[in-house]
Amino acid sequence: MPNRESIENLIGRYSLGYDTADFDAIGACFSDDAVFRMTLPGNEPVVFDGKEAILSLMKQSAESQTDQRRHVNSNLIVHGTEDGVTRTTHYLTLLATENGEIRVLSAGVYRLEIVGSDDDLRLRTLDLELDRPY
Repeated sequence: MPNRESIENLIGRYSLGYDTADFDAIGACFSDDAVFRMTLPGNEPVVFDGKEAILSLMKQSAESQTDQRRHVNSNLIVHGTEDGVTRTTHYLTLLATENGEIRVLSAGVYRLEIVGSDDDLRLRTLDLELDRPY
């Protein structure tokens, strides 16, 4: 099982990559066959299949935003590793700063499947269930 510090660093690199529009850093966090599922209240999940589809979503989202996003990750639970896949759950609080004002855009729960070793962990599955649309 990967150590907790490596898992936290992977989650942090992914979030910081998005917040700073560093798409190379984001891409390095995903396996080629990664899947990202985002669920908004009352809706079926929207699925992005493969690293390229996920990066395309991230780029389009970032380009449409006029605020500065900050992803705050907390309450990480590492459920364990089975067959080379580590499963985790953690909270997301999504903040935005614009015109000197900071506001909470949404909150939610990430459920992750992580593959690889401590020195090369990758996100294979991201399930994000948001408490409200942002």
